[in-house]
Amino acid sequence: MRIRILFLLLPFFVFSQNEEKTLIKKITKDISVNYILHFPDGYKKSKHDWPLIVFLHGSGERGNDLSKLSIHGPLKYVKEGNKLESVILAPQCPKGKIWDVDVLTTLIKDVVFNNRINFKKVYLTGLSMGGYGTWKLALEHPEMFAAVAPICGRVDYVFLENAKKLKDKPIWVFHGAKDQVVPVENSKRMVSALKKVGGDPKLTIYPKAGHDSWSKTYNNPNFYKWLMSHELSPE
Repeated sequence: MRIRILFLLLPFFVFSQNEEKTLIKKITKDISVNYILHFPDGYKKSKHDWPLIVFLHGSGERGNDLSKLSIHGPLKYVKEGNKLESVILAPQCPKGKIWDVDVLTTLIKDVVFNNRINFKKVYLTGLSMGGYGTWKLALEHPEMFAAVAPICGRVDYVFLENAKKLKDKPIWVFHGAKDQVVPVENSKRMVSALKKVGGDPKLTIYPKAGHDSWSKTYNNPNFYKWLMSHELSPE
């Protein structure tokens, strides 16, 4: 389904000391996107373009409560006092739904074009249901992202069959060895498929972790350094 921007509601802005905007944007008559757009310190006064980290949450954070978006992931990291020299986009998936690639693509492009974002430094990451969404979105639009980091995401066979689309993409995959919700074999199969087509993905398996392989990952400053060390190459 192709989604066109038919009209936009005027967004409602709420600025905190960290220059964070909470927006609810109408994309079509039937589809709306709730999301948080977090700006780093210094964004207002700067004149340069900034990196953008897109974070896709898991199934437990679906709904209309935007506070859930900082329970895990990059928003939690900065709210705990850590600094990231990046804008963070955290959309919220509606209750009972899964991530819609067309909606996400429209939202990301809107954010990039209407803010001071370096389009060569857009990064995608997500956990569990968001890990699945990360794989799906990256496979359908590899041209949008400089680096991709799926965490404990389910992998469909169609992902394996299309791994070649991501063979040149910097990818870091994370999973818990004892995950009983999304077995670690999902990530292993995808990494193997990428390597078979000439890719060079990184794979981190936490030997004692269950489904929560994201807390350690998103609390690691080196993870963000790795993400933001990459830039899209000119075609």
